[in-house]
Amino acid sequence: MSLSSPGSPSAVTPNFELQPESVATLLIAGQWRAAPDGAVLPMHAPADGRLIGHISRGGAAEVDAAVQAAQAALASPAWAGLSAAQRGRLLMALSRRVQEEAERLAWLEAHDTGKPIGLARADMQVLARYLEFYGGAADKVHGEVIPFEPGYTVTLTREPLGVTAHIIPWNYPAQMFGRSIAPALAMGNAVVLKPSEDACLSCLAVTQLALEVGFPAGSINVVTGLGAEAGAALSAHPGIGLVTFTGSSEVGALVQGAAARHHVPVTLELGGKSPQIVFADADLERAADAVVRGIVQNAGQTCSAGSRVLVEKSAFPAFADMLARRFATLRMGVPETNADLGPLINAPQRQRVQRFVAQARADGVPVIAETPLAADLPAQGLFVSPIAFGPVPPQHALAREEVFGPVLCAMPFEDEADAVRLANDTDFGLVAAVWTRDGDRQARLARRVQSGQFFINCYGAGGGVELPFGGTKRSGHGREKGMAALDEMSVTKTVVHFHGQ
Repeated sequence: MSLSSPGSPSAVTPNFELQPESVATLLIAGQWRAAPDGAVLPMHAPADGRLIGHISRGGAAEVDAAVQAAQAALASPAWAGLSAAQRGRLLMALSRRVQEEAERLAWLEAHDTGKPIGLARADMQVLARYLEFYGGAADKVHGEVIPFEPGYTVTLTREPLGVTAHIIPWNYPAQMFGRSIAPALAMGNAVVLKPSEDACLSCLAVTQLALEVGFPAGSINVVTGLGAEAGAALSAHPGIGLVTFTGSSEVGALVQGAAARHHVPVTLELGGKSPQIVFADADLERAADAVVRGIVQNAGQTCSAGSRVLVEKSAFPAFADMLARRFATLRMGVPETNADLGPLINAPQRQRVQRFVAQARADGVPVIAETPLAADLPAQGLFVSPIAFGPVPPQHALAREEVFGPVLCAMPFEDEADAVRLANDTDFGLVAAVWTRDGDRQARLARRVQSGQFFINCYGAGGGVELPFGGTKRSGHGREKGMAALDEMSVTKTVVHFHGQ
């Protein structure tokens, strides 16, 4: 598979070649292969609709072969015989290769997802950091000695789960590879990756780099295909020890139900309706910058997007004006223009966002700001206008459901208690932020707002590699990132030794 693109104003465009040239995107036991029936899925560039290649359409048989390959790796000295330090060195080596290939990988990611090239470049640095972080952490997971009765020594150790299954989304494929796969490998698991059929070129390229730096056959396996086929088969497979899934709440429930039939644990990072709470005493200009960034990054296609902004009533008119000024300067474009935001990932996603916007307009919800589509955007590009509505009624769908597009919902609040009530009045609980100079208020809201991450006078859009990340309520359960991910990717064993006094 090959992909060519127009030149970048800031770098020479690499010649993209996805290994291997044939449509062999299934990696099983260290060998790239095509689907036995030759079935493929087309890959289209969201920015202009171009066909940029195909991937193999794997299914249940390929998933089973991949799980068996992973199980074999767990029994092989080539993988199971490595020390934690040796596993860490492999991850470090892969981090270095990602940095060496960062520009090529970024262009793959940008054209595959439609995101601006600057964002794709940042994603590659985050991927390299994940690999570096977990490479360094691999031999830092220590056991415990538990005080017990005389004559006994009791130790607690952490062991790999076995075969871990990773179903990752299309919005940040490279980052998700690092976030999900790296801690699993650091703990000694063997992995089966099911990337999204909408965008996975960077994942495949990074997997090839992993083979080149020496990851043994079967330690990493990849099955491309449809979620309803390959993804469903993987989450229901009896040979896995854990499923990690990032995506919608609806699909997350299906994944969890399938895994439950074999009592397989699941780590879920699902949707969000994350609030940024802005008090009148805050640095409003700085808050407005963060609010706009938090909703337009990756065209709003981010689970932790700050899709709700709650503003103290006295400051609402001034803050709305600030948002309008910023929306007026936003630029949309194809990846190489490095605009503020690109297109949505596919036609169904664009139709979903357009339905939310049309319904809000029909219901008479006021528009605070809207960025019109530029006339020179490609006709086949999946672009939508960034838009901010407000005040939005608390019970309106726009205030309660995840849109997953550049659509901001602004809502005024009366006082601190009202702000907390509105912030928590949602089925989701992924990320939240407060903007205020009042230190006591900062502490109170950090305790009272229901979210997996809480930011004070900043907004991290998921935060750094080191920071545990996950949700409450319908936003999922379990934690990724940071040292917490190593706990998710392992299981404790208690060893009780009676030796007498």
